[in-house]
Amino acid sequence: MIATQNLSRLPVRSPEPRSATPTSFDFSHAPQVFRTYCGGALNGVPPDISRLRYEVYCLECAFLHPDAYGEGLEHDHYDGQATHFAAYTAEDRLVGAVRLVQPKNGDCYPFQRHCQPFEGYQLPPAEESAEISRLVVRKGHRRRRADSLQGVPGRGTDAPPSRPGNEHWRSGEDRRGEERDSPMLLFGLYREMYRHSLQSGIRYWYAAMERSLARSLQRLGFAFQAIGPQSDYYGAVTPCLLDLRALERRLTEANPALAAWFMEKPFVRTV
Repeated sequence: MIATQNLSRLPVRSPEPRSATPTSFDFSHAPQVFRTYCGGALNGVPPDISRLRYEVYCLECAFLHPDAYGEGLEHDHYDGQATHFAAYTAEDRLVGAVRLVQPKNGDCYPFQRHCQPFEGYQLPPAEESAEISRLVVRKGHRRRRADSLQGVPGRGTDAPPSRPGNEHWRSGEDRRGEERDSPMLLFGLYREMYRHSLQSGIRYWYAAMERSLARSLQRLGFAFQAIGPQSDYYGAVTPCLLDLRALERRLTEANPALAAWFMEKPFVRTV
């Protein structure tokens, strides 16, 4: 469990040449730097992360009231019980963020404030579990207009923006440069969480998500399992659980190249 007095920046993991990468994605516009921040203070989230969360949760989607965050920085008490992960471009511009929450002092997980597990369902050990929370991707770096807030590819390209008048149209050149970001951005954030989980003894990830997002993640190899009924939590969501050991097996069987990149193992192609 990570517990420090203030949020501190760990050494930046710069991208390294690897023999195995998901070959179906273009890396030329992917985020260049991923950073990990260790929580410990209630208001210790780096301002750029809090500002992006404010833009998405308060202004774009109206999940939270903007007036509650006068400085334009969204945060809650779980920030001090979480490890935060952020994706930056080579120009050091934040394009995505997520946190893994491990409650302290008997506090519940964020999803438990709004969702209940199925009757009789036994939750895994708390010391081996964490919740994926506040996953956001900057609007200009989502793959298409139909993509979810989390940057997971959607089914169409003509979905309306979340709020009228809030869509920022860009030139064709800008869109071509940005449309490739979201799959690798999401994979990169998940890989950083996976690295941290291995180091911290975390085996299970909770997440409250829309069914469409769960299906999209399953197509990418992340088979979250529903552990409770659908509830109203920033929209209709279902509490889900992912076993990282099962994820490792699934990726290795279904996509060895992706598994090697995700788990940073040498990839040997069988001829």
